[in-house]
Amino acid sequence: MAKGNFGERLKRERELREVTLEEITAATRIGSRFLEALENEEWSKLPGGVFNRGFVRSIARYLGLDEEALLGEYDLAHGTLVAPVPPPPERRMSSSKWIPFLLFVGLLVLIFCAVVGGVYYWRQHDARRTQTQSITSAPPIANTPLTSASSPQASQPRSDTPLPVQEPPLDLLLSASAATRVRILADGRLLFEGELLSGENRHFQAADEFEVTAADSSAVLLELNGQAMPPLGAPGASGTMTLGRKDLRQASSGNSQP
Repeated sequence: MAKGNFGERLKRERELREVTLEEITAATRIGSRFLEALENEEWSKLPGGVFNRGFVRSIARYLGLDEEALLGEYDLAHGTLVAPVPPPPERRMSSSKWIPFLLFVGLLVLIFCAVVGGVYYWRQHDARRTQTQSITSAPPIANTPLTSASSPQASQPRSDTPLPVQEPPLDLLLSASAATRVRILADGRLLFEGELLSGENRHFQAADEFEVTAADSSAVLLELNGQAMPPLGAPGASGTMTLGRKDLRQASSGNSQP
């Protein structure tokens, strides 16, 4: 697709439906500067990655267009700006050069096996010699009464040693009151990144902490181990929050106050 066709079609479909950029912004929460960048095909002004595709999908859904077809046109228009990277020149080694290399590697393997076998044999021999010397030089064992070992106090294990308490894993319940894009990190590992629909619920588990990011802070509700957490940020704006066991303790102390 030539440059300008995607943006011109997007603008034409919007104007045919007599929809302004402000109306799309209010409905999809996409900034007007991003909408103008899409219509002008100014890719450098867009955040890039999956966020651009999410913008195109939301605009198509609002205007009543085929989402997959519009995404295909976006990929084609955006792909024309990316020059393919030429593959590196293939380096081949002739068979005559492989033979000395393989012989050298085989010699190294044989030397390594010989060294490892020699060390193992020497350690086994030294251990047997030390065991024989200890048996021959050990003094006779005297028949002494075992008073302390046979006492009830010595035979019973101590019960006053505290046992380690294993804390349960963190369980995060994420509920979407409106469609929005969400990213979930658990202990630094990505668990989910995508769009949640209105009314959709997701459960995630972590050992120590979560990092939650949402494009619309007011569209998600969070519960950590059954306790409600505060909003991610201001309504209508994106937000990020880190949740851990300290948040559970703070929530518990806050609930116990009259």
